Amino acid sequence: MLEWVAAANVPSISEMTPEQARAFQAAGTVKTNLDPEPVHVVEERTIEGPGGALDLRIYRPSNQTSLAVCVYLHGGGFVIGSLDTHDPLCRRLSNRSGAIVVSVDYRLAPEHRYPAAVEDASAALDWVAAKAASFGGDASRLALSGDSAGGNLAAVAAHRAVDAGGPELRCQALLYPVTDHGRSDHETRRTMGEIFPIPTPVMEWFHEHYFGHVEAVFAPDASPLWREDMSGLPPTLVLTAGLDPLCSEGKAYADRLDAAGIKVHYTQYDRTIHGFMQMGRVIPCAQEAIDEVGAYLAKALA
Repeated sequence: MLEWVAAANVPSISEMTPEQARAFQAAGTVKTNLDPEPVHVVEERTIEGPGGALDLRIYRPSNQTSLAVCVYLHGGGFVIGSLDTHDPLCRRLSNRSGAIVVSVDYRLAPEHRYPAAVEDASAALDWVAAKAASFGGDASRLALSGDSAGGNLAAVAAHRAVDAGGPELRCQALLYPVTDHGRSDHETRRTMGEIFPIPTPVMEWFHEHYFGHVEAVFAPDASPLWREDMSGLPPTLVLTAGLDPLCSEGKAYADRLDAAGIKVHYTQYDRTIHGFMQMGRVIPCAQEAIDEVGAYLAKALA
């Protein structure tokens, strides 16, 4: 994969505007999602969010009722990504887990900087908990999941749910999550800082667009690794990629949860890169990872 990227001279997101980066990613999604995996029903809904209309895409794997529900927050550095870019992954996770997956089209930066995405993630979770029965879901069996920036938002939404006294979560599945915006000296940020698709300049580009000049990088709603009290959080899967600058902080978050007595399932796919679960056509272990996450959710939500 890395040899192909080098030969293709793929442009760096850090040299694009947010609009150009979104269009570039969307074009790539169209090319790679030529044969989407079928699910029983895909439903679009729009709810009232903290900043106005908030779009959701609901994937039902079967016609059964009272299915478990997983709220999914897509990746993209808080700047790019959409319901469409993560449609293939959500379809697969729904089928593998047997759960309804509710994908959230949260507000993106820099048009809507921190904490807009955080507020949307929590609002979507609250809505799902209140309205699950309206789309065949069981509000007593809820999970959160997300990849990269979405993994950050899922972790933060879980923290906020604990602080608010609900909704109660059965589990969360965090896929190569951003857990620490405050420190740049995590080991793999140093050793993997030149690896596609998020070398250091790209990470800095995302960071600047998400925060701007807001000095909030150490706040737990921005960097869940900095939360003091991890107690009360649900059982958690943390999945990392060995050639990912975010690998070390993902492992550090799993270690913090484990030290707090939270049941943690940590798994690291050593010889692969950030975002690999969306690259199943060229990275075979993507399917293995999707199967693993799906099986984890199925067991935790049984």
